[in-house]
Amino acid sequence: MEALYHQTNKQVHEVQSYMGRLETSDKQSVHLVENEIQARIDKIFSNLERLEIFCNKEPPNKRQNAKLRVDQLKYDIQHLQTALRNFQHRRYAREQQERQREELLARTFTTNDSDTTIPIDETLQFNESLQNAHRGMDDLIGSGSSILQGLRDQRMTLKGTQKKILDVANMLGLSNTVMRLIEKRAFQDKYFMIGGMVVTCVVMFLVVQYLT
Repeated sequence: MEALYHQTNKQVHEVQSYMGRLETSDKQSVHLVENEIQARIDKIFSNLERLEIFCNKEPPNKRQNAKLRVDQLKYDIQHLQTALRNFQHRRYAREQQERQREELLARTFTTNDSDTTIPIDETLQFNESLQNAHRGMDDLIGSGSSILQGLRDQRMTLKGTQKKILDVANMLGLSNTVMRLIEKRAFQDKYFMIGGMVVTCVVMFLVVQYLT
């Protein structure tokens, strides 16, 4: 498990390094970088599934620590996956705006047209509406990512709570067993004490009878 963990941790750092190359990549190579990052992320998720299986096979005294390390890797790669998707969304929106601007600039108007008025106001209004829609999508994706992360955190909290409940239940089960043993021993000691008192009384009675 240790070898796979260190390999996966190294891959996470490599993805972080690749993410820094996205902003400086040109239009021709940015798609290649995105595909490379996504392939590495998919490989890391596959390794995390194997690591979770290995965690369940760890000794009880090491299992919790192993799960915490794997959960940290999972959190890091999920954060990188969200960052990649946000970058792709921004790139798509930027490319769409550039295409629309080029189409607008490529339009030609001649003096023979019956109406030579360029609908600048309508075009600006459309462009502003489009930008507002893009900002709304960015906010929606950000909110969705926050909600998803919150659900993941709640899932981890519930897992920890479930483990604590199981530990307490096991502890209570042991305590109940010990209490039953103590009650049984106390019940036996009671009869031993009564029997000893009876024997002592009989001996004292016989001694008194013998001496008198």
